[in-house]
Amino acid sequence: MSTVVCPECEAQVGLDDGTEVGEIIVCSDCGVDLEVIAINPAAAQLAPMEQEDWGE
Repeated sequence: MSTVVCPECEAQVGLDDGTEVGEIIVCSDCGVDLEVIAINPAAAQLAPMEQEDWGE
């Protein structure tokens, strides 16, 4: 299992086998959403906030 460092709290977050680039994971320490941006080496960044479309 690979791990990434949470950019918010610097905790080690494990990536399950089969995790893909673009997948959203949650930091088990601070609860922030992270987007996987690379697998080898493993890397993640804060996930972009979802935009409301208000039915447009």
